[in-house]
Amino acid sequence: MRELLKSKIHRAHITGTNPEYIGSITIDMDLMDKAGIIPYEKVLIADATNGNRWETYAIKGEACSGLIEVQGAGAMICKPGDVVIILAFEITDEPFKPKMILVDEKNKFLKYFDE
Repeated sequence: MRELLKSKIHRAHITGTNPEYIGSITIDMDLMDKAGIIPYEKVLIADATNGNRWETYAIKGEACSGLIEVQGAGAMICKPGDVVIILAFEITDEPFKPKMILVDEKNKFLKYFDE
């Protein structure tokens, strides 16, 4: 068994933070669907603005809203406007092609891509 990249939302922009919430990242549910991320799935957040990385779980936000909001402890290590990469992984013994999407500065879907 290997842990492989399953989903990626590339170059999303943090739209807000809320350190008082119990923890998670709220993601526009249209983007979650396109990337194959489901509610409460564990995700790794890589902040390309400051280099921080942390894990949390995804919560669906309003579709087509562009919402990417970090709650809880993650809100202490990033700020609105930071550029992040949201990654989800799967443990499997079968190779597969991950779903990877690119978004613009307003978190609107641009395209699927391969790496």
